Amino acid sequence: MTPERRVDVLVVGAGPAGLAAAARLALGGAGRVEVLEREQQAGGVPRHCAHGGFGTWLHPLTGPAYARLLADAATASGAVVRTGVTALDWAGPRTLTAVGPGGPETITARAVVLATGARERPRSARLVPGTRPAGVHTTGELQQAVHLVRQRIGSRAVVIGAEDVSYAAADTVRAAGADVVAMVTELPRAQTAPARALDARLRRGIPLLTDTTVTEVLGQGRLSGVRVRHRDGRTAVLSCDTVVFTGDFVPDHELARRGGVPLDPGTRGPAVDGALRTAHPGVFAVGSVLHAVESAGTAAREGAHVAVAVRAWLAGEVWSEGVPLVVDPPLRWIAPNRVTPTDQLPYVLRAQVPLTHPVLHVFQDGRLLHRARQGMVLPNRPLPLTARWTHRIDPKGGPVRVRVL
Repeated sequence: MTPERRVDVLVVGAGPAGLAAAARLALGGAGRVEVLEREQQAGGVPRHCAHGGFGTWLHPLTGPAYARLLADAATASGAVVRTGVTALDWAGPRTLTAVGPGGPETITARAVVLATGARERPRSARLVPGTRPAGVHTTGELQQAVHLVRQRIGSRAVVIGAEDVSYAAADTVRAAGADVVAMVTELPRAQTAPARALDARLRRGIPLLTDTTVTEVLGQGRLSGVRVRHRDGRTAVLSCDTVVFTGDFVPDHELARRGGVPLDPGTRGPAVDGALRTAHPGVFAVGSVLHAVESAGTAAREGAHVAVAVRAWLAGEVWSEGVPLVVDPPLRWIAPNRVTPTDQLPYVLRAQVPLTHPVLHVFQDGRLLHRARQGMVLPNRPLPLTARWTHRIDPKGGPVRVRVL
């Protein structure tokens, strides 16, 4: 028979969000807190991000150091972190089947926290035609190859994308001893801090091709180049032996979907309110599975935030789904995407196109709840929105809408 066990809180995913949630819950007296991680090490994506930018301004860390810090904190708090264990499916409202080194098992929890993260869409999902040569990567595959297994890559790389993760990929290419032939984006400008884009172009000599699309991958056996098309119709072939498809993240929502947890059509992750509650009582979601993809620091803060709601549920608090929170074009999505009057977690949005100093207006049933002017907004860059207006919503009213006016 399949072994069956019970825990108080089951966290699925040992990235920054899951580890931070587990640490806070264990320290807060939530009972037995267990974390399942399918990889052989806890820490999530930061494990293979050898660059800096993690931690705080006073205590900056590299990705691996940050991952170790979070994993050690979760273990020291009393949480049980089990690596090499994959959650497979649901066997009940808060019961999961899993498999690990000891074989299959069934785990029932009083509360489940989904922290399954996100992944980049590979070349096949982006429908880029051509041959199937070696040398085609996503950022995660590249970083794991270079930083975890010390694998050699080619000597000339093209990076597809021009957002923060794209520049991190370019740094990884250079760390591996290869040259970045060009960075290519369909958009009219880079989606990163201007200083970072300027540094890459001027000090490191990396060309940025804007308004440009990759239309074909070339090569037999090993990549020999990529064909690109500019907006005016001109085409060219960039000679390279490595190409890195960056960005275009999608939430790793398979487990949530299999459990019938409603997904938000904008983020494609579980729909949650400001306490990170899903529509299923006792099931929470946190981190990049909600909004692909924010920083590791944002995910860790959400992990700490969800611990408060989980403890309240364990103490008998009534479950509330909240009112739908939606955005109108040119906004793309908002997370969290349901709202209750007590929500305090700041919202993060994405825009479809560049916006110059837009003014966000929050309405419910024609009533203005909040207005906020923003700075320059770029696609694939966070657009924050405070939650200081949530106490003004009508819990029995219609959807709350965010518009640019």
